[in-house]
Amino acid sequence: MCVIAVVGMGGIGKTTLAQLVYNDQRVKEHFDLEAWVCVSQEFDVFRVTKTFLEAVTSSTCDIKDLNRLQVTLKEKLMGKKFLLVLDDVWNKNYVDWEVLRKPFKFGEQGSSVIVTTRDNDVASVVRSSGTHSLKRLPEDDCWSVFANHAFHNGNTRPELEAVGRQIVKKCEGLPLAAKTIGALLWSKLEVDEWDKILNSEIWDLRIGETHILPSLRLSYKYLPSHLKRCFAYCSIFPKGYAFEKDRLVLLWMAEGFLQEPNNKTMEEVGNDYFLDLVSRSLFQQSSGDKSCFVMHDLVNDLAKFVSGQFIFRLEGACFDGILNKTRHLSYFRTRFDNFKKFEALYEVKWLRTFLPLEFSILDNNVSKKVPDVLLPKLRCLRVLSLSHYENLAKLPDSIGKIKQLHYLDISFTAVKRLPDSLCKLINLQTLNLSWCNNLVGLPRDMRKLIKLRHLDITRTDIMEMPIQLGSLRSLQTLTKFIIGSRNGSSIGELGKLTNLRGKIAILNLQNVVSSIDAADAGLKDKKHIEELVLEWKAVFQIG
Repeated sequence: MCVIAVVGMGGIGKTTLAQLVYNDQRVKEHFDLEAWVCVSQEFDVFRVTKTFLEAVTSSTCDIKDLNRLQVTLKEKLMGKKFLLVLDDVWNKNYVDWEVLRKPFKFGEQGSSVIVTTRDNDVASVVRSSGTHSLKRLPEDDCWSVFANHAFHNGNTRPELEAVGRQIVKKCEGLPLAAKTIGALLWSKLEVDEWDKILNSEIWDLRIGETHILPSLRLSYKYLPSHLKRCFAYCSIFPKGYAFEKDRLVLLWMAEGFLQEPNNKTMEEVGNDYFLDLVSRSLFQQSSGDKSCFVMHDLVNDLAKFVSGQFIFRLEGACFDGILNKTRHLSYFRTRFDNFKKFEALYEVKWLRTFLPLEFSILDNNVSKKVPDVLLPKLRCLRVLSLSHYENLAKLPDSIGKIKQLHYLDISFTAVKRLPDSLCKLINLQTLNLSWCNNLVGLPRDMRKLIKLRHLDITRTDIMEMPIQLGSLRSLQTLTKFIIGSRNGSSIGELGKLTNLRGKIAILNLQNVVSSIDAADAGLKDKKHIEELVLEWKAVFQIG
């Protein structure tokens, strides 16, 4: 196995270089398996191994024991030539690296690992057979990066070029700086506006311990106020975390960050915000999953800096440092979670976001006490996720008292039924029940959730829809509609849901009793439906 280290300061282009190699078609043809893992500062052998295994198998993994995980990975790598990119490695613990690389030894000769890091010591620890140290770009190359982002179609304008070249000097050969400041100036067409950027006092600020480049500070300073909120909120994601556009837009919507739409849906407004942040190079497409996006580490540092104490991101073992003024919380679930660490949240009275990220919780006590003991104390939540709490069998009745809840995600849990009190959440916009394989029904009074816009019941065992579902006139996402044989909503209720879009599966069509009922569904008028699945079950009569 060949290990290659790419070393350089933040923003120098290490990840970009690794992406060019990883995505090259010639490289893809050379290897049987490929995987990209963003490691960042929290180096967890279990997480990296699990991510690698899921990448090479293209499926989720519920193995919770590191030894078994590595045995499984070893079997998948046996006789296969693989390429693994470990992006942004900080850990210099030799023992951790030796444990991680055990399964790698069973790959076919010619297998390779690319490690990107800011630290030369890491290159030594991983025993790299070759180290590529990236230097700052020459000024002309830095200008090319800047011009590609600052000018429409790369066509420079003479009256702006002189100012632009002076700005490029301040980027000091860092591609990230040239890229972000160029993206900032793309929409500014007057020399005065470019002069303002050139002469900004922010260029004179010392980077210091914040590691925030002046170019990034300028990018944030000139964001419109509505984008500043949305960008700062993204500090809730850890470094290297890949997030989906649609999910982030729903979170922004739940938090009230989206301005009132003008002839657009809230989701379309959020999509515009997202694309604006992409155009400013603050979000970039993930290498590991093309449907997801990430923030560069230095951009993540910026988001964390500007969000201040209002967002708390737990990446360790306890909530030390969390303050009563914290409004938004995310944390990595670990294999060693216990409920005691959550007790610090009792004092955070105005928490609006509870968002666990990745990993399954093994402690049954946590799965029970977080909903039953902690949630009744968090009455101001707007966003609540208990996704992948695999031992969660029911939601407490107290869920109905979180009156401002806009977003509820209990996907991948063992929930069988939902409490009737759920229907008191009249502000709920998003309800994600996907992969709740044991869920057999929805509350009868679902029609009361008049603000519900997204209902995902993919891979549930729901037998029929509750009555008068057509009352949910704001509903856009309804992944499936099950027609009952006697009770529940008839197919005609679909006709009232005029805003449906995306994918929908209509099941048990054998229960439609007349063509009039079928016509009432109005499927031909639903122009935003992109994928429609129609399913009948065979009915056998004996005698």
